[in-house]
Amino acid sequence: MEGADTMATMKKDANYTIGIDYGSNSVRAVVADVRDGSEIGAAVFQYPSGDAGVLTDRKNPHVARQNPMDFLLGLEAVVKGALKAAAKTRGFAPDKVAGIGVDTTGSTPIPVDAALRPLAFQPKFAKNLNAQAWMWKDHTAMDEATKITALAAKMHPEYLAKCGGTYSSEWFFAKLWHCLNTDPAVFKAAHTWIEFADYIPAVLAGVKSLDKLKIGICAAGHKAMFNADWDGYPEAKFLAKLHPELGKLRNRLCAQAHTVDQPAGRLCREWADKLGLPAGIVIAVGAFDAHLGAVGAGVAPGRMVKIIGTSTCDCLVAPPKAAIPDIPGVCGIVKGSILPGSLAIEAGQSAVGDIFNWFVAKVCEGDASLHAELTRQAAALKPGESGLLALDWNNGNRTILVDQRLTGLLLGMTLHTSRAEIYRALIEATAFGARRILDRIAEYGVEVREVVACGGIAEKNPLFMQIYADVLGRPVKISRSSQTCALGSAIAAAAAAKAHPSMPAAQKAMCGFKDTVYKPTPAGRRAYERLYELYCELHDSFGVKGATFDHFGVMKSLLEISRSARA
Repeated sequence: MEGADTMATMKKDANYTIGIDYGSNSVRAVVADVRDGSEIGAAVFQYPSGDAGVLTDRKNPHVARQNPMDFLLGLEAVVKGALKAAAKTRGFAPDKVAGIGVDTTGSTPIPVDAALRPLAFQPKFAKNLNAQAWMWKDHTAMDEATKITALAAKMHPEYLAKCGGTYSSEWFFAKLWHCLNTDPAVFKAAHTWIEFADYIPAVLAGVKSLDKLKIGICAAGHKAMFNADWDGYPEAKFLAKLHPELGKLRNRLCAQAHTVDQPAGRLCREWADKLGLPAGIVIAVGAFDAHLGAVGAGVAPGRMVKIIGTSTCDCLVAPPKAAIPDIPGVCGIVKGSILPGSLAIEAGQSAVGDIFNWFVAKVCEGDASLHAELTRQAAALKPGESGLLALDWNNGNRTILVDQRLTGLLLGMTLHTSRAEIYRALIEATAFGARRILDRIAEYGVEVREVVACGGIAEKNPLFMQIYADVLGRPVKISRSSQTCALGSAIAAAAAAKAHPSMPAAQKAMCGFKDTVYKPTPAGRRAYERLYELYCELHDSFGVKGATFDHFGVMKSLLEISRSARA
Protein backbone atom coordinates (compact mmCIF):
# COMPACT_ATOMS: atom_id res chain seq x y z
CA MET A 1 0.00 0.00 0.00
CA GLU A 2 1.67 3.19 -1.16
CA GLY A 3 2.43 5.60 1.67
CA ALA A 4 1.95 3.01 4.42
CA ASP A 5 5.52 3.26 5.71
CA THR A 6 6.20 6.93 5.08
CA MET A 7 5.29 8.12 8.56
CA ALA A 8 6.25 6.14 11.65
CA THR A 9 4.52 8.29 14.25
CA MET A 10 2.15 11.23 14.32
CA LYS A 11 3.77 14.61 14.93
CA LYS A 12 3.15 15.86 18.46
CA ASP A 13 1.74 19.14 17.16
CA ALA A 14 -0.52 17.48 14.55
CA ASN A 15 -3.65 18.89 16.15
CA TYR A 16 -5.98 18.87 13.17
CA THR A 17 -7.98 16.35 11.20
CA ILE A 18 -9.99 16.61 8.01
CA GLY A 19 -13.55 15.33 7.79
CA ILE A 20 -15.00 14.69 4.33
CA ASP A 21 -18.78 14.39 3.98
CA TYR A 22 -20.31 13.10 0.75
CA GLY A 23 -24.00 13.99 0.52
CA SER A 24 -26.61 13.35 -2.14
CA ASN A 25 -25.87 16.48 -4.19
CA SER A 26 -22.49 17.71 -2.99
CA VAL A 27 -19.36 16.94 -1.00
CA ARG A 28 -17.87 19.13 1.70
CA ALA A 29 -14.79 19.05 3.89
CA VAL A 30 -13.86 20.65 7.21
CA VAL A 31 -10.54 21.07 8.95
CA ALA A 32 -11.19 20.56 12.68
CA ASP A 33 -9.03 21.20 15.72
CA VAL A 34 -8.92 17.94 17.69
CA ARG A 35 -8.53 19.87 20.94
CA ASP A 36 -11.96 21.56 20.91
CA GLY A 37 -13.72 20.68 17.66
CA SER A 38 -13.47 24.17 16.21
CA GLU A 39 -13.71 24.15 12.43
CA ILE A 40 -11.05 26.40 10.94
CA GLY A 41 -11.61 25.68 7.27
CA ALA A 42 -14.41 24.37 5.07
CA ALA A 43 -15.29 23.97 1.40
CA VAL A 44 -18.11 22.51 -0.66
CA PHE A 45 -18.34 21.11 -4.20
CA GLN A 46 -21.56 20.53 -6.14
CA TYR A 47 -21.57 17.39 -8.27
CA PRO A 48 -21.62 18.46 -11.94
CA SER A 49 -23.29 15.40 -13.48
CA GLY A 50 -27.01 14.84 -14.01
CA ASP A 51 -29.67 16.71 -12.04
CA ALA A 52 -27.84 18.11 -9.00
CA GLY A 53 -25.49 15.13 -9.18
CA VAL A 54 -28.18 12.50 -9.70
CA LEU A 55 -28.35 10.47 -12.91
CA THR A 56 -31.94 9.54 -13.72
CA ASP A 57 -33.90 7.68 -16.40
CA ARG A 58 -37.02 9.25 -17.89
CA LYS A 59 -38.43 5.78 -18.48
CA ASN A 60 -38.04 4.67 -14.86
CA PRO A 61 -38.64 7.06 -11.94
CA HIS A 62 -36.98 4.66 -9.51
CA VAL A 63 -33.50 5.05 -11.05
CA ALA A 64 -30.99 7.17 -9.10
CA ARG A 65 -27.32 6.79 -10.00
CA GLN A 66 -24.20 8.95 -9.66
CA ASN A 67 -21.01 9.44 -11.62
CA PRO A 68 -18.02 8.21 -9.55
CA MET A 69 -15.82 10.76 -11.30
CA ASP A 70 -17.80 13.48 -9.51
CA PHE A 71 -16.64 11.94 -6.24
CA LEU A 72 -12.96 12.28 -7.17
CA LEU A 73 -13.30 15.77 -8.63
CA GLY A 74 -15.07 16.82 -5.46
CA LEU A 75 -12.51 15.14 -3.21
CA GLU A 76 -9.65 17.19 -4.61
CA ALA A 77 -11.65 20.41 -4.71
CA VAL A 78 -12.99 20.37 -1.15
CA VAL A 79 -9.82 19.26 0.61
CA LYS A 80 -7.74 21.89 -1.17
CA GLY A 81 -10.43 24.49 -0.51
CA ALA A 82 -10.70 23.63 3.18
CA LEU A 83 -6.90 23.73 3.56
CA LYS A 84 -6.78 27.13 1.86
CA ALA A 85 -9.37 28.46 4.29
CA ALA A 86 -7.58 26.89 7.26
CA ALA A 87 -4.32 28.56 6.26
CA LYS A 88 -5.78 31.84 7.54
CA THR A 89 -5.56 30.47 11.09
CA ARG A 90 -2.31 31.35 12.81
CA GLY A 91 -0.10 28.34 13.37
CA PHE A 92 -1.88 26.01 10.97
CA ALA A 93 0.04 24.17 8.29
CA PRO A 94 -0.79 21.07 6.24
CA ASP A 95 1.84 19.05 8.08
CA LYS A 96 -0.22 19.50 11.27
CA VAL A 97 -3.02 17.34 9.86
CA ALA A 98 -3.01 13.99 11.65
CA GLY A 99 -5.63 12.16 9.61
CA ILE A 100 -8.61 12.14 7.28
CA GLY A 101 -12.06 10.67 7.91
CA VAL A 102 -14.72 9.99 5.28
CA ASP A 103 -18.48 9.56 5.31
CA THR A 104 -20.79 8.97 2.35
CA THR A 105 -24.37 8.18 1.48
CA GLY A 106 -25.37 4.54 1.41
CA SER A 107 -26.07 1.95 0.52
CA THR A 108 -24.34 3.21 -2.64
CA PRO A 109 -22.48 0.28 -4.22
CA ILE A 110 -20.08 0.80 -7.13
CA PRO A 111 -19.10 -1.91 -9.66
CA VAL A 112 -15.29 -1.97 -9.96
CA ASP A 113 -12.58 -3.91 -11.80
CA ALA A 114 -9.79 -5.95 -10.21
CA ALA A 115 -7.80 -2.76 -9.51
CA LEU A 116 -10.86 -1.33 -7.68
CA ARG A 117 -11.41 1.19 -10.43
CA PRO A 118 -15.08 1.97 -11.22
CA LEU A 119 -16.37 0.45 -14.46
CA ALA A 120 -17.81 3.87 -15.28
CA PHE A 121 -14.25 5.07 -15.96
CA GLN A 122 -13.99 2.69 -18.93
CA PRO A 123 -15.08 4.26 -22.25
CA LYS A 124 -17.46 1.40 -23.09
CA PHE A 125 -19.33 1.83 -19.80
CA ALA A 126 -19.06 5.61 -19.38
CA LYS A 127 -22.66 6.29 -20.42
CA ASN A 128 -24.18 3.12 -18.99
CA LEU A 129 -26.30 3.97 -15.95
CA ASN A 130 -25.81 0.48 -14.56
CA ALA A 131 -22.03 0.95 -14.43
CA GLN A 132 -22.32 4.06 -12.25
CA ALA A 133 -22.68 4.28 -8.47
CA TRP A 134 -26.11 2.99 -7.42
CA MET A 135 -27.31 5.83 -5.21
CA TRP A 136 -28.92 5.14 -1.84
CA LYS A 137 -32.34 6.26 -3.07
CA ASP A 138 -32.34 4.05 -6.16
CA HIS A 139 -35.44 1.85 -5.75
CA THR A 140 -35.25 -0.22 -8.92
CA ALA A 141 -34.56 -3.40 -6.93
CA MET A 142 -37.96 -3.66 -5.22
CA ASP A 143 -38.71 -7.12 -6.68
CA GLU A 144 -35.27 -8.43 -5.76
CA ALA A 145 -35.58 -7.12 -2.21
CA THR A 146 -38.91 -8.91 -1.79
CA LYS A 147 -37.37 -12.18 -2.99
CA ILE A 148 -34.33 -11.79 -0.72
CA THR A 149 -36.67 -11.27 2.23
CA ALA A 150 -38.71 -14.35 1.33
CA LEU A 151 -35.69 -16.65 0.89
CA ALA A 152 -33.97 -15.40 4.05
CA ALA A 153 -37.17 -15.97 6.03
CA LYS A 154 -37.11 -19.57 4.82
CA MET A 155 -33.38 -20.38 4.97
CA HIS A 156 -31.79 -17.93 7.40
CA PRO A 157 -34.28 -15.92 9.49
CA GLU A 158 -31.36 -14.74 11.61
CA TYR A 159 -30.19 -12.65 8.63
CA LEU A 160 -33.47 -10.75 8.63
CA ALA A 161 -33.73 -10.49 12.40
CA LYS A 162 -30.61 -8.32 12.55
CA CYS A 163 -31.84 -5.92 9.85
CA GLY A 164 -35.37 -5.35 11.06
CA GLY A 165 -37.15 -8.30 9.44
CA THR A 166 -37.28 -6.98 5.86
CA TYR A 167 -34.55 -6.51 3.29
CA SER A 168 -34.82 -3.17 1.48
CA SER A 169 -34.51 -2.20 -2.17
CA GLU A 170 -32.15 0.54 -0.99
CA TRP A 171 -29.58 -2.03 0.11
CA PHE A 172 -26.48 -3.72 -1.27
CA PHE A 173 -27.47 -7.20 -2.45
CA ALA A 174 -30.83 -6.14 -3.88
CA LYS A 175 -29.07 -3.61 -6.12
CA LEU A 176 -26.38 -6.05 -7.22
CA TRP A 177 -28.98 -8.68 -8.09
CA HIS A 178 -31.06 -6.15 -10.02
CA CYS A 179 -27.99 -5.24 -12.07
CA LEU A 180 -27.39 -8.93 -12.76
CA ASN A 181 -31.01 -9.35 -13.86
CA THR A 182 -31.19 -6.28 -16.07
CA ASP A 183 -27.61 -5.78 -17.32
CA PRO A 184 -25.58 -9.00 -17.00
CA ALA A 185 -22.76 -7.49 -19.08
CA VAL A 186 -22.04 -4.91 -16.37
CA PHE A 187 -22.29 -7.52 -13.62
CA LYS A 188 -19.93 -9.84 -15.49
CA ALA A 189 -17.41 -7.05 -16.11
CA ALA A 190 -17.30 -6.13 -12.41
CA HIS A 191 -14.64 -7.95 -10.42
CA THR A 192 -16.48 -6.91 -7.27
CA TRP A 193 -18.69 -4.15 -5.86
CA ILE A 194 -17.54 -1.61 -3.27
CA GLU A 195 -19.64 0.63 -1.09
CA PHE A 196 -19.03 4.34 -1.68
CA ALA A 197 -18.00 4.64 1.99
CA ASP A 198 -15.21 2.08 1.44
CA TYR A 199 -14.18 3.32 -2.00
CA ILE A 200 -13.02 6.83 -1.04
CA PRO A 201 -10.69 5.71 1.81
CA ALA A 202 -9.25 3.12 -0.59
CA VAL A 203 -8.61 5.84 -3.19
CA LEU A 204 -6.86 8.06 -0.64
CA ALA A 205 -4.74 5.18 0.62
CA GLY A 206 -3.80 4.02 -2.87
CA VAL A 207 -5.40 0.60 -2.38
CA LYS A 208 -5.67 -1.17 -5.72
CA SER A 209 -6.43 -4.77 -4.85
CA LEU A 210 -9.14 -6.56 -2.93
CA ASP A 211 -6.71 -8.20 -0.51
CA LYS A 212 -5.58 -4.75 0.72
CA LEU A 213 -9.07 -3.28 1.04
CA LYS A 214 -10.44 -2.56 4.54
CA ILE A 215 -14.20 -2.12 4.59
CA GLY A 216 -16.34 -0.61 7.35
CA ILE A 217 -18.79 -2.52 9.54
CA CYS A 218 -21.24 0.37 9.14
CA ALA A 219 -22.16 -0.30 5.50
CA ALA A 220 -21.62 -4.06 5.61
CA GLY A 221 -23.55 -4.60 8.83
CA HIS A 222 -26.59 -2.43 8.16
CA LYS A 223 -27.06 -2.92 4.41
CA ALA A 224 -25.42 -6.24 3.46
CA MET A 225 -26.30 -8.57 6.36
CA PHE A 226 -22.66 -8.82 7.47
CA ASN A 227 -22.33 -10.30 10.95
CA ALA A 228 -19.50 -12.05 12.78
CA ASP A 229 -22.02 -14.59 14.13
CA TRP A 230 -22.23 -16.16 10.66
CA ASP A 231 -18.70 -15.43 9.47
CA GLY A 232 -19.38 -12.16 7.69
CA TYR A 233 -21.64 -11.83 4.67
CA PRO A 234 -24.48 -14.29 4.04
CA GLU A 235 -23.20 -17.72 3.07
CA ALA A 236 -22.49 -18.47 -0.59
CA LYS A 237 -25.13 -21.22 -0.60
CA PHE A 238 -27.82 -18.70 0.30
CA LEU A 239 -26.66 -16.14 -2.27
CA ALA A 240 -26.43 -18.86 -4.93
CA LYS A 241 -30.09 -19.71 -4.28
CA LEU A 242 -30.87 -16.16 -5.35
CA HIS A 243 -28.62 -16.52 -8.39
CA PRO A 244 -25.49 -18.65 -8.99
CA GLU A 245 -23.44 -15.58 -9.92
CA LEU A 246 -24.21 -13.97 -6.55
CA GLY A 247 -22.93 -17.12 -4.87
CA LYS A 248 -19.68 -16.83 -6.83
CA LEU A 249 -19.37 -13.16 -5.90
CA ARG A 250 -19.29 -14.07 -2.20
CA ASN A 251 -15.60 -15.04 -2.53
CA ARG A 252 -14.81 -11.62 -4.00
CA LEU A 253 -16.12 -9.72 -0.97
CA CYS A 254 -14.03 -8.82 2.07
CA ALA A 255 -13.95 -11.35 4.89
CA GLN A 256 -13.55 -8.77 7.68
CA ALA A 257 -15.15 -5.41 8.48
CA HIS A 258 -13.74 -2.70 10.73
CA THR A 259 -14.85 0.17 12.96
CA VAL A 260 -14.19 3.80 12.07
CA ASP A 261 -11.51 4.27 14.72
CA GLN A 262 -9.25 1.95 12.71
CA PRO A 263 -6.98 3.05 9.85
CA ALA A 264 -8.04 2.00 6.35
CA GLY A 265 -4.51 2.91 5.29
CA ARG A 266 -2.30 5.95 4.97
CA LEU A 267 -2.40 8.76 2.44
CA CYS A 268 -0.63 7.65 -0.73
CA ARG A 269 1.88 9.82 -2.57
CA GLU A 270 -0.41 10.40 -5.57
CA TRP A 271 -3.20 11.90 -3.51
CA ALA A 272 -0.83 13.64 -1.09
CA ASP A 273 0.55 15.60 -4.04
CA LYS A 274 -2.95 16.35 -5.38
CA LEU A 275 -4.22 17.61 -2.03
CA GLY A 276 -1.13 19.36 -0.73
CA LEU A 277 -0.80 17.14 2.34
CA PRO A 278 2.09 15.03 3.63
CA ALA A 279 2.02 11.41 2.52
CA GLY A 280 1.47 8.84 5.23
CA ILE A 281 -1.19 10.51 7.37
CA VAL A 282 -3.89 8.18 8.65
CA ILE A 283 -7.04 7.51 6.60
CA ALA A 284 -9.86 6.26 8.84
CA VAL A 285 -12.19 3.45 7.83
CA GLY A 286 -15.27 4.93 6.15
CA ALA A 287 -18.90 4.97 7.30
CA PHE A 288 -22.28 6.37 6.32
CA ASP A 289 -22.94 10.10 6.59
CA ALA A 290 -25.75 9.72 9.11
CA HIS A 291 -23.73 7.47 11.41
CA LEU A 292 -20.80 9.83 11.56
CA GLY A 293 -23.28 12.70 11.77
CA ALA A 294 -24.53 11.06 14.94
CA VAL A 295 -20.97 10.93 16.22
CA GLY A 296 -20.51 14.63 15.43
CA ALA A 297 -23.79 15.43 17.21
CA GLY A 298 -22.73 13.67 20.42
CA VAL A 299 -24.73 10.45 20.21
CA ALA A 300 -24.72 8.54 23.50
CA PRO A 301 -26.96 6.05 25.34
CA GLY A 302 -30.39 7.65 25.87
CA ARG A 303 -29.72 10.34 23.27
CA MET A 304 -31.12 9.83 19.78
CA VAL A 305 -29.62 11.82 16.94
CA LYS A 306 -31.80 12.75 13.97
CA ILE A 307 -29.84 13.69 10.87
CA ILE A 308 -32.43 15.67 8.93
CA GLY A 309 -31.92 16.36 5.25
CA THR A 310 -33.52 15.17 2.02
CA SER A 311 -34.29 12.05 4.05
CA THR A 312 -33.83 11.43 7.77
CA CYS A 313 -31.68 8.92 9.58
CA ASP A 314 -32.17 8.17 13.28
CA CYS A 315 -29.19 6.82 15.21
CA LEU A 316 -28.97 5.44 18.74
CA VAL A 317 -26.32 3.56 20.68
CA ALA A 318 -26.47 1.22 23.66
CA PRO A 319 -23.77 -0.40 25.80
CA PRO A 320 -22.38 -3.60 24.23
CA LYS A 321 -23.91 -5.83 26.89
CA ALA A 322 -27.34 -4.21 26.77
CA ALA A 323 -30.15 -6.76 26.42
CA ILE A 324 -31.69 -5.34 23.24
CA PRO A 325 -33.92 -7.76 21.36
CA ASP A 326 -34.23 -7.75 17.59
CA ILE A 327 -36.49 -4.83 16.63
CA PRO A 328 -38.78 -5.40 13.63
CA GLY A 329 -38.63 -2.69 11.01
CA VAL A 330 -35.36 -0.97 11.92
CA CYS A 331 -32.34 -0.80 9.63
CA GLY A 332 -30.29 -3.12 11.78
CA ILE A 333 -28.69 -3.48 15.18
CA VAL A 334 -24.95 -3.67 14.57
CA LYS A 335 -22.10 -3.71 17.05
CA GLY A 336 -19.59 -0.96 16.44
CA SER A 337 -21.18 0.69 13.43
CA ILE A 338 -21.46 4.09 15.13
CA LEU A 339 -19.27 3.94 18.24
CA PRO A 340 -16.77 1.07 18.52
CA GLY A 341 -17.89 -1.43 21.13
CA SER A 342 -21.43 -0.07 21.37
CA LEU A 343 -24.57 -1.51 19.83
CA ALA A 344 -25.91 0.78 17.11
CA ILE A 345 -29.54 1.07 16.05
CA GLU A 346 -30.39 2.76 12.77
CA ALA A 347 -33.83 3.84 11.57
CA GLY A 348 -35.13 6.63 9.38
CA GLN A 349 -37.53 8.03 6.82
CA SER A 350 -37.04 7.84 3.05
CA ALA A 351 -38.09 11.44 2.49
CA VAL A 352 -38.35 14.54 4.68
CA GLY A 353 -36.75 17.57 3.05
CA ASP A 354 -37.50 15.99 -0.31
CA ILE A 355 -41.23 16.16 0.50
CA PHE A 356 -41.12 19.89 1.20
CA ASN A 357 -39.00 20.47 -1.92
CA TRP A 358 -41.46 18.45 -4.00
CA PHE A 359 -44.40 20.54 -2.76
CA VAL A 360 -42.64 23.87 -3.33
CA ALA A 361 -41.03 23.05 -6.68
CA LYS A 362 -43.43 20.63 -8.34
CA VAL A 363 -46.83 21.54 -6.93
CA CYS A 364 -46.42 25.26 -6.20
CA GLU A 365 -43.86 25.77 -9.00
CA GLY A 366 -41.88 28.06 -6.72
CA ASP A 367 -38.21 28.53 -5.93
CA ALA A 368 -36.30 28.12 -2.67
CA SER A 369 -37.60 31.46 -1.32
CA LEU A 370 -41.13 30.03 -1.14
CA HIS A 371 -40.09 27.78 1.75
CA ALA A 372 -39.64 30.82 3.98
CA GLU A 373 -42.98 32.33 2.98
CA LEU A 374 -44.91 29.10 3.53
CA THR A 375 -43.14 28.52 6.84
CA ARG A 376 -44.11 32.00 8.04
CA GLN A 377 -47.75 31.45 7.07
CA ALA A 378 -47.80 27.95 8.53
CA ALA A 379 -46.39 29.22 11.83
CA ALA A 380 -49.53 31.38 12.22
CA LEU A 381 -51.67 28.22 12.35
CA LYS A 382 -52.38 26.34 15.54
CA PRO A 383 -51.72 22.60 15.82
CA GLY A 384 -54.65 20.82 14.16
CA GLU A 385 -56.20 24.00 12.77
CA SER A 386 -55.77 22.99 9.13
CA GLY A 387 -57.94 19.88 9.47
CA LEU A 388 -55.38 18.02 7.37
CA LEU A 389 -53.49 14.79 7.95
CA ALA A 390 -50.77 13.37 5.69
CA LEU A 391 -48.68 10.23 5.40
CA ASP A 392 -44.96 10.83 4.84
CA TRP A 393 -44.43 8.06 2.26
CA ASN A 394 -43.79 10.12 -0.86
CA ASN A 395 -40.58 8.11 -1.35
CA GLY A 396 -41.74 4.92 0.35
CA ASN A 397 -41.34 3.80 3.96
CA ARG A 398 -37.85 2.98 5.23
CA THR A 399 -38.52 1.97 8.82
CA ILE A 400 -41.13 -0.29 10.41
CA LEU A 401 -42.97 -1.10 7.17
CA VAL A 402 -39.84 -1.13 4.92
CA ASP A 403 -41.89 -0.85 1.75
CA GLN A 404 -40.89 1.37 -1.16
CA ARG A 405 -44.20 0.71 -2.90
CA LEU A 406 -46.02 2.87 -0.37
CA THR A 407 -46.87 6.41 -1.47
CA GLY A 408 -47.94 9.69 0.09
CA LEU A 409 -51.42 10.63 1.22
CA LEU A 410 -53.14 13.92 2.10
CA LEU A 411 -56.51 13.74 3.83
CA GLY A 412 -59.01 16.39 4.93
CA MET A 413 -58.81 18.94 2.12
CA THR A 414 -61.71 21.30 1.50
CA LEU A 415 -62.35 24.12 -0.95
CA HIS A 416 -60.73 26.45 1.58
CA THR A 417 -57.45 24.55 2.06
CA SER A 418 -54.40 26.77 1.52
CA ARG A 419 -50.82 26.07 0.48
CA ALA A 420 -49.57 26.97 3.94
CA GLU A 421 -51.96 24.50 5.57
CA ILE A 422 -50.71 21.73 3.30
CA TYR A 423 -47.10 22.72 3.98
CA ARG A 424 -47.66 22.50 7.73
CA ALA A 425 -49.46 19.16 7.36
CA LEU A 426 -46.45 17.79 5.49
CA ILE A 427 -44.12 18.90 8.30
CA GLU A 428 -46.46 17.29 10.82
CA ALA A 429 -46.56 14.08 8.79
CA THR A 430 -42.77 13.72 8.94
CA ALA A 431 -42.94 14.38 12.69
CA PHE A 432 -45.61 11.69 13.12
CA GLY A 433 -43.43 9.29 11.12
CA ALA A 434 -40.54 10.09 13.43
CA ARG A 435 -42.74 9.50 16.48
CA ARG A 436 -43.86 6.13 15.11
CA ILE A 437 -40.22 5.06 14.85
CA LEU A 438 -39.51 6.28 18.37
CA ASP A 439 -42.48 4.36 19.72
CA ARG A 440 -41.41 1.17 17.96
CA ILE A 441 -37.94 1.38 19.49
CA ALA A 442 -39.41 2.10 22.92
CA GLU A 443 -41.63 -0.98 22.63
CA TYR A 444 -38.45 -3.06 22.70
CA GLY A 445 -36.99 -1.45 25.79
CA VAL A 446 -34.67 1.18 24.31
CA GLU A 447 -34.98 4.41 26.28
CA VAL A 448 -34.72 7.77 24.52
CA ARG A 449 -34.60 10.67 26.97
CA GLU A 450 -33.67 13.43 24.57
CA VAL A 451 -33.29 14.07 20.86
CA VAL A 452 -30.51 15.95 19.07
CA ALA A 453 -31.24 17.23 15.57
CA CYS A 454 -28.73 18.32 12.99
CA GLY A 455 -28.85 19.54 9.42
CA GLY A 456 -29.97 22.71 7.67
CA ILE A 457 -33.68 22.29 8.48
CA ALA A 458 -32.93 21.83 12.18
CA GLU A 459 -30.84 24.99 12.28
CA LYS A 460 -33.01 27.26 10.16
CA ASN A 461 -36.63 26.30 10.83
CA PRO A 462 -37.91 26.88 14.39
CA LEU A 463 -41.46 25.90 13.36
CA PHE A 464 -40.25 22.50 12.21
CA MET A 465 -38.33 21.93 15.43
CA GLN A 466 -41.18 23.01 17.72
CA ILE A 467 -43.59 20.70 15.91
CA TYR A 468 -41.12 17.86 16.39
CA ALA A 469 -40.71 18.59 20.10
CA ASP A 470 -44.49 18.65 20.56
CA VAL A 471 -45.05 15.45 18.57
CA LEU A 472 -42.12 13.52 20.05
CA GLY A 473 -42.86 14.69 23.58
CA ARG A 474 -39.17 15.17 24.36
CA PRO A 475 -36.76 18.11 24.40
CA VAL A 476 -34.92 18.56 21.12
CA LYS A 477 -31.41 20.02 21.07
CA ILE A 478 -29.48 21.29 18.05
CA SER A 479 -25.92 20.18 17.36
CA ARG A 480 -23.40 23.00 17.70
CA SER A 481 -21.75 22.19 14.38
CA SER A 482 -23.42 23.00 11.11
CA GLN A 483 -21.39 20.20 9.55
CA THR A 484 -22.02 17.34 11.96
CA CYS A 485 -21.31 14.60 9.40
CA ALA A 486 -18.00 16.13 8.38
CA LEU A 487 -17.18 16.78 12.05
CA GLY A 488 -18.00 13.15 12.86
CA SER A 489 -15.57 12.09 10.14
CA ALA A 490 -12.94 14.38 11.64
CA ILE A 491 -13.59 12.77 15.05
CA ALA A 492 -13.14 9.31 13.52
CA ALA A 493 -9.87 10.49 12.02
CA ALA A 494 -8.76 11.81 15.41
CA ALA A 495 -9.42 8.42 16.99
CA ALA A 496 -7.78 6.49 14.14
CA ALA A 497 -4.70 8.74 14.34
CA LYS A 498 -4.59 8.32 18.16
CA ALA A 499 -5.02 12.05 18.75
CA HIS A 500 -7.60 10.86 21.30
CA PRO A 501 -7.63 7.48 23.04
CA SER A 502 -11.17 6.63 21.93
CA MET A 503 -14.17 7.87 19.99
CA PRO A 504 -16.09 8.92 23.15
CA ALA A 505 -13.01 10.83 24.33
CA ALA A 506 -12.80 12.58 20.97
CA GLN A 507 -16.53 13.36 21.13
CA LYS A 508 -16.17 14.86 24.59
CA ALA A 509 -13.48 17.23 23.35
CA MET A 510 -14.93 18.07 19.94
CA CYS A 511 -18.77 18.03 20.21
CA GLY A 512 -21.26 20.54 21.62
CA PHE A 513 -24.83 21.90 21.40
CA LYS A 514 -26.42 25.23 20.58
CA ASP A 515 -28.07 27.17 23.39
CA THR A 516 -31.57 26.83 21.92
CA VAL A 517 -33.56 23.83 23.19
CA TYR A 518 -37.06 23.13 21.88
CA LYS A 519 -39.35 21.85 24.64
CA PRO A 520 -42.81 20.31 24.24
CA THR A 521 -45.73 22.69 24.90
CA PRO A 522 -48.86 21.40 26.68
CA ALA A 523 -51.23 22.70 23.99
CA GLY A 524 -49.15 21.25 21.18
CA ARG A 525 -48.85 17.90 22.95
CA ARG A 526 -52.64 17.64 23.44
CA ALA A 527 -53.49 18.48 19.83
CA TYR A 528 -50.85 16.27 18.32
CA GLU A 529 -51.70 13.26 20.49
CA ARG A 530 -55.15 13.18 18.86
CA LEU A 531 -53.73 13.63 15.37
CA TYR A 532 -51.06 11.02 16.00
CA GLU A 533 -53.68 8.44 16.89
CA LEU A 534 -55.33 9.06 13.51
CA TYR A 535 -51.93 8.93 11.79
CA CYS A 536 -51.22 5.52 13.34
CA GLU A 537 -54.61 4.28 12.12
CA LEU A 538 -53.79 5.31 8.56
CA HIS A 539 -50.22 4.04 8.91
CA ASP A 540 -51.36 0.54 9.80
CA SER A 541 -54.38 0.51 7.51
CA PHE A 542 -52.42 1.34 4.36
CA GLY A 543 -49.11 -0.21 5.41
CA VAL A 544 -49.84 -3.47 7.26
CA LYS A 545 -51.18 -6.41 5.27
CA GLY A 546 -54.39 -7.81 6.74
CA ALA A 547 -55.05 -4.84 9.00
CA THR A 548 -58.71 -3.77 9.02
CA PHE A 549 -59.98 -0.39 10.14
CA ASP A 550 -63.23 1.48 9.89
CA HIS A 551 -62.20 4.92 8.62
CA PHE A 552 -65.72 6.35 8.90
CA GLY A 553 -64.72 8.73 11.68
CA VAL A 554 -61.34 9.97 10.45
CA MET A 555 -62.50 12.95 8.38
CA LYS A 556 -65.03 13.93 11.02
CA SER A 557 -62.38 13.76 13.72
CA LEU A 558 -60.11 16.03 11.68
CA LEU A 559 -62.93 18.58 11.35
CA GLU A 560 -63.57 18.41 15.08
CA ILE A 561 -59.88 18.94 15.87
CA SER A 562 -59.81 21.88 13.46
CA ARG A 563 -62.86 23.51 15.04
CA SER A 564 -61.38 23.09 18.52
CA ALA A 565 -58.11 24.69 17.43
CA ARG A 566 -59.88 27.65 15.82
CA ALA A 567 -62.06 28.16 18.87
